[in-house]
Amino acid sequence: MSVRQLVSRIDASTPAHRDRAVDGLRALALMAVPAGHWLLGGFGLDSEGGLHNASPLSTFAVFSPVSWVLQMLGVFFLVGGYASVLSFHRRPSTTGAWLRGRMVRLGRPVLGVTAVWALMIPVLYAVGVPEDTLRTGAKLVIQPLWFVGVYAVVTALTPCCVRLARRLGGWAAAPLIGSVAAVDFLRYGPYADAVPSWLSLLNILPGWLFAYQLGVSWGEGRLSRRGARLLLVGGTALFAVLLLVFHYPASMVGVPGEARTSSHPPSLLVLALASAQSGAAVLLHGRIGRALRRPALWAPVVVINLSAMTILCWHQTAMLAAAVPASFAGAVPGLTTDPDSLGWILARLAWMPVFAALLVLIARYARRFEAPWQTAGRTANTRRAAAGLLAAGFAVFALRLA
Repeated sequence: MSVRQLVSRIDASTPAHRDRAVDGLRALALMAVPAGHWLLGGFGLDSEGGLHNASPLSTFAVFSPVSWVLQMLGVFFLVGGYASVLSFHRRPSTTGAWLRGRMVRLGRPVLGVTAVWALMIPVLYAVGVPEDTLRTGAKLVIQPLWFVGVYAVVTALTPCCVRLARRLGGWAAAPLIGSVAAVDFLRYGPYADAVPSWLSLLNILPGWLFAYQLGVSWGEGRLSRRGARLLLVGGTALFAVLLLVFHYPASMVGVPGEARTSSHPPSLLVLALASAQSGAAVLLHGRIGRALRRPALWAPVVVINLSAMTILCWHQTAMLAAAVPASFAGAVPGLTTDPDSLGWILARLAWMPVFAALLVLIARYARRFEAPWQTAGRTANTRRAAAGLLAAGFAVFALRLA
């Protein structure tokens, strides 16, 4: 089958009621995750050949606006809330059964990648990969997986979000942004020295639930274009004030050596960006949908959405598949050299297609973790238990608990 025939087949098999714009927004937000990690994350090579995390933003803070474009988790949670409420209303049985199905779909790929890495670590160590490299790799692999846990929690709150959306519309998200603002005032304001560091963790749930709640309100038909314009203008203005007046860190990703970070846990700056992005997404919904009527544009969106969890779970492995072998060769520009020059940036851009090709290769085998387990009975239970133990062991190693 030719590529043109495949594209036409994908387009023809798409139901007429499918919201192509929402799928397109999800695909765009999803692809921003590997693009951001591959472009804004680098490695340094120590004297013993071990790889350590580094970032070009430590040297080139002027490139921080790139992170504003690539930090699209607000859009991801927005369309997640929109799609979840539609799925929730179509549920064939109980709310509990619907939630269990969603949790299993999120959990299988995470279990797969962590179990495979648990098996790989002793093998890589036996062939001479330094322990520092293995710990760096484990940290990178587990880094995106926090998202799955948070997404699972906000998904479990869907019934509550639906009730709030029906009662308050788009304003249902307002208390969430107020909660984050209050915590930010405590941890960054005049009483910051007296505030315990763990207080910032209180921002995790409301910080990421904000855009999800907006998506639920949108799916319930309670977020109008007027509300979307308010989100866009208000979010943009708040973002500018936080940067220029209150001097929030400009980068939307963590930068090694920086005392403050905007995203982990999310600060008010993240919600301002998510607000602006959400408003723009709602306003552009119609145009995006019309553009994706073209089969050549729609087919990649379908492929990306079908491999969503595989891309999220395995994109760091794809980068490591290039960097770890290169570390044995010494200084390889864009891979194992410090990201502190324009030459590194150009070299890293050249490596991006290689990372993408490796991800495609890995996905051919890793996508099976997204499919339901076919076996049943004692064999299936044994496999699940073994995968769970391996995943737990990997988590212990990645979090430096052992």
